Amino acid sequence: MQIQVVKSKLHRVKVTGADLNYIGSITIDEDLMEAANLVNGEKVQIVNNNNGERLETYVIPGARRSGEITLNGAAARKVAVGDILIIIAYAWMDFEEAKKFNPSLVFPNEVNNLLQ
Repeated sequence: MQIQVVKSKLHRVKVTGADLNYIGSITIDEDLMEAANLVNGEKVQIVNNNNGERLETYVIPGARRSGEITLNGAAARKVAVGDILIIIAYAWMDFEEAKKFNPSLVFPNEVNNLLQ
């Protein structure tokens, strides 16, 4: 049996930009992507703590040490700069493997989104 489990999470990052005229996706500081074990193009769920919105999109890398968290395209309408988000990626795995799996959970500085 396969189940879907949390693979990666960026907990409580602040939106730094919203670009309605971009093609789509979420731009994330590449340092944060690496820390959370996220890859370019990976599907993520975005949870907005400020307004309760939930959406899915894909990740593209932003400049390192920038703290960038920018929602692009239609997703830009679901956030405001300064909103606090949780970004989650999931993976399918065997039930027994899932019992032993440890997700990558990252808690950046909430002021500037940088790693401690």
